[in-house]
Amino acid sequence: MMATETVSILKTILRIPWHVLFVAGVLVIVGSLALYSASEGSWTPWAGRHAVRGGVGAAMMLVLAFIDFRIMRIWAYPVYLMSVVVLIVLLGIGSGGSVARWITIGGFTFQPSEPTKIAVVLALARYFDSQPLEKMRSILTYLPPLVIIAVPFILIVEQPDLGTALALALGSLTVLFVAGLPWRYILVSIIGLAAATPVMWSQLYPYQKARVMTFLNPESDKLGAGYQITQSKIALGSGGLFGKGFLMGSQSQLNYLPEKQTDFVFTMIGEEFGLVGNMFILGLYLLLIGGVLAISFRVGSRFAQLTCVGVAMMLFLYVFVNVAMVTGLLPVVGAPLPLISYGGTAMLTVFLGLGVVTSAVVHDRPEQD
Repeated sequence: MMATETVSILKTILRIPWHVLFVAGVLVIVGSLALYSASEGSWTPWAGRHAVRGGVGAAMMLVLAFIDFRIMRIWAYPVYLMSVVVLIVLLGIGSGGSVARWITIGGFTFQPSEPTKIAVVLALARYFDSQPLEKMRSILTYLPPLVIIAVPFILIVEQPDLGTALALALGSLTVLFVAGLPWRYILVSIIGLAAATPVMWSQLYPYQKARVMTFLNPESDKLGAGYQITQSKIALGSGGLFGKGFLMGSQSQLNYLPEKQTDFVFTMIGEEFGLVGNMFILGLYLLLIGGVLAISFRVGSRFAQLTCVGVAMMLFLYVFVNVAMVTGLLPVVGAPLPLISYGGTAMLTVFLGLGVVTSAVVHDRPEQD
């Protein structure tokens, strides 16, 4: 009996995608060093905590590797419902007419909207796994998934956190596309969204409209609404090809660059290590996302495949939105750079997603394997 358990543990260890964990670990180390620089050569208040959270996240990923992936399928809907309930509770926590985004339990503060992305992916994967292929061309098949996406989307928009809501929606819609959503429905949806743009614009908060207008013309208010993106572009440009050197960035070290420890950490790295440093970071993300997508081809069930694709898209959107934002290609929103920006909830959400993928590749493999 003991010998059988030992063999099972060894098989699990051998099947863990260590290359994915390695790349994630390198990103955490890069983040710790960037935050060390952001605090002017000190491990407090950000770098030390970031490194510890990275260790906790890696441990969580390894623990999930030993949990049978079939359990995650069973719990997909309950976890989704619990996530929605938490978001509903947040509606009543805010003060002064605003909605709370954070919950504090036992001294730990977290943002429920982040892990909700994983919950939605699992719920969608569970739904499509239970649908026969011949029903995938019917529009009625996609109505329940749209409800699954719409409920948390609306609740997160009400916080208001439009950036997280859009990331959740886009990542989730990718799962629908991979599941078999016909192109004609996609084209109709795009046309519908374009037609509804004036209505959506009228529903935006004033500060959200200001961000869009600043994105279109940041030079119109360089010291006000356009300050962040203007300083970001200056820092990136001054870094050149190889950068100014570690701890030598003028924009970041002299505090001209806002939120350098969170949303604009990519800019700070670009100033200190130049285009070469930024390309190195993007190369690491390419390896991480590519590794997750490669796993989607190695798993056995449709549920596992869709889950892996959903997690990969979540990672891609994290990176794309942050990099596009700090380079002026998208309006400024609260979008962290995964595993590098300071922020416990976003980091643990990424490791949670990687842990789910790890469980899939360990336990949900083709029959011939």
